[in-house]
Amino acid sequence: MSPNPLANTPSLEDLDRRHMLHAFTHLADFASGAMGEPRIMVGGDGCHVVDRKGRRYLDGFAGLYCVNVGYGRTEIADAIARQAHGLSYYHAYAGHSSEPAILLAERVIEWAPAGMSRVYFGLSGSDANETQAKIVWYYNNVLGRPAKKKIISRHRGYHGGTVFAGSLTGLPVFHTAFDLPLGPVRHTRNPHHYWEGADGESEEAFSRRCADELEALIQAEGPETVAAFIAEPVLGTGGIIPPPAGYWAAIQPVLRRHDLLLIADEVVCGFGRLGTRFGCDRYGIQPDLLTIAKGLTSAYLPLSGAIVGERVWRVLEEGSAKYGPFGHGYTYSAHPVCAAAALANLDILEREKLTENAASTGAYLQDRLRDRLAGHAHVGEVRGEGLLAAVEFVADRKTKRRFETADKVGARLAAACVERGLIARAMPHGDILGFAPPLVITKAEIDQLVDTTAAAVAAVLG
Repeated sequence: MSPNPLANTPSLEDLDRRHMLHAFTHLADFASGAMGEPRIMVGGDGCHVVDRKGRRYLDGFAGLYCVNVGYGRTEIADAIARQAHGLSYYHAYAGHSSEPAILLAERVIEWAPAGMSRVYFGLSGSDANETQAKIVWYYNNVLGRPAKKKIISRHRGYHGGTVFAGSLTGLPVFHTAFDLPLGPVRHTRNPHHYWEGADGESEEAFSRRCADELEALIQAEGPETVAAFIAEPVLGTGGIIPPPAGYWAAIQPVLRRHDLLLIADEVVCGFGRLGTRFGCDRYGIQPDLLTIAKGLTSAYLPLSGAIVGERVWRVLEEGSAKYGPFGHGYTYSAHPVCAAAALANLDILEREKLTENAASTGAYLQDRLRDRLAGHAHVGEVRGEGLLAAVEFVADRKTKRRFETADKVGARLAAACVERGLIARAMPHGDILGFAPPLVITKAEIDQLVDTTAAAVAAVLG
């Protein structure tokens, strides 16, 4: 018998292990196969994805918080194809532009909170926050304040994984072994009342304490050296943590008092996820700079934006007389095909009223998770806003004693969900299951998400 010529042909899974370097993956375990086979996705529709073995999953995390309009949107694919068949690329340097980028800039400013003026397009939330930092430094150089350069972030805040955006991020996994944080970055308290609040301290009192500590940090560093404060309206990767009552009302006067620019990182919260267009709208935040990505295109193509408020824009214009052309840019900034995808995505968000759906189904999600899981012996907190939710697990809910790290409870719970056909995310910095489903999710699908999660919790924790 002749040998089978395909017998030694490596599988797609083998090729993946041999050649791909994966994000946030135990590299040795993956390469050796100790983690099991890679899960290779091949298709999707609505809130579901399908792997190459034909297994269908409810995607309870919308990829990475990003597939807001759901999978399988042919109108976005068609918009991409039309643009690629026409003008597939041109740069945005030296005043060059393209029709999709121009129309998208106008549309983004219409969506944005009041006072926003211009948008600089990049490709990821990380590069957009790099852009924001450079704008902050440029702004203060134009104003003749060369010492005013430090940017304050928050512990457990997430602002990207590049060198400076990763430094702004307040999660140790992004720093350890990478020699980060670098540069003029400082971190202040994570506003998580459950873990950080004192016994008997109200959320309002805790918020005032967070503001007082920010004030003290600015004073210790020297207000003349502190330029900006960057924060997510709701902390995302740090644990999906909504702000305590009164937080933003307490924080913003501190920033104004010391002339700090406020950078609102809306990469996760923006474009409807909280049931409002932006998190700024939900919490009364008045940003000077605003960062967008993920929901801008629902991840059909990569695109991000650094939105500049009017008062900052006026200073950037002044800088031209001193510094000449604005010396910042990427080859793929304002890419016309990506812009075309974003325009089609915004059409869907508006036409199908997905922000309103996120408000109503989001409220249903929060209620169902609390009703089903809040009383469990190992559930410390159920929290969230809109279609952004988390369940945090503890060994002892009375004392808030955590599980041992070696127990890997969060990872085991996420694996138990996947076994049952649900993708949830094991969040870093605790035993936390996170949820951020597409904004097209229905109440019936939320019931499926909650029931599956409850079954997984029962299987792992009893």
